[in-house]
Amino acid sequence: MNALFQLVECPRDAMQGWRTLIPTTEKIRYINALLRVGFHTIDFGSFVSPKLVPQMADTADVVRQLERTSSKLLAIVANYRGAEDAVKHDSIHYLGFPFSVSPTFQYRNTNSSPDESIQRVGEIKAICDEYGKELVVYLSMGFGNPYGDPFNHGILTGWMQRIHELGVRIMSVADTVGMATPSTVSETMRSVIPAFPDAVIGVHLHAAPLQLNAKIEAAFEAGCRRFDGAMGGIGGCPMADDELVGNMDTMAIVAYMQAKGYCKDLDMDALSYALRLSREIFI
Repeated sequence: MNALFQLVECPRDAMQGWRTLIPTTEKIRYINALLRVGFHTIDFGSFVSPKLVPQMADTADVVRQLERTSSKLLAIVANYRGAEDAVKHDSIHYLGFPFSVSPTFQYRNTNSSPDESIQRVGEIKAICDEYGKELVVYLSMGFGNPYGDPFNHGILTGWMQRIHELGVRIMSVADTVGMATPSTVSETMRSVIPAFPDAVIGVHLHAAPLQLNAKIEAAFEAGCRRFDGAMGGIGGCPMADDELVGNMDTMAIVAYMQAKGYCKDLDMDALSYALRLSREIFI
């Protein structure tokens, strides 16, 4: 994978809201197939309450049986306890924390206020430093929210600045419910990327099929070089309490980026096999 470009595959996001429980053995088989493709990172699971996200209750069992490849593993955590569980696993490189620009969604997702969540970011960053992990913070509802909470680029950048001051150097602006348009994606990324020149600023976008390429292009032309996707465009956040809007389809991202000269070293045979597996699992 080109060092200047990071493609993050998110089977965790595809699986977490799936209507039926996926057997642990199937998760392991599928994620191992994804690990052979050559993605920069695999967002594979989460250490969160099994009552809230039962699909992820077996994350610890899954990670123990994943292959070691050039791809780095990322696990989502929502609090310090989850971080403690995650850092025990040597194979996990990144911990991801969902910080919401929308106070309403922050309560729904992590049962905390944004200020309390900033404190959690600091605590999780400290344990990441202790165990040699990197923290990725997702700015959910980063393009607006459906709850009427105040939002503008200044609010988004202000929260990102506080996160940056804690030493976080990877932040991803997340659409969450597919509200963003190509123009708002472009405007937002052109605002935040120059504000943090020493950080990697990515996008975790959701989109209906007809908007895929326009949103990818908007982010890319604005300077973004870290993209999250999921095979088949499956998934969405079950905490959004809304009709799930699919993730960005990885195949669409790959096609666009290869035309731009990126993603040339992906194993396309392994990618095709993983796509076939995804169609068997998500039926």
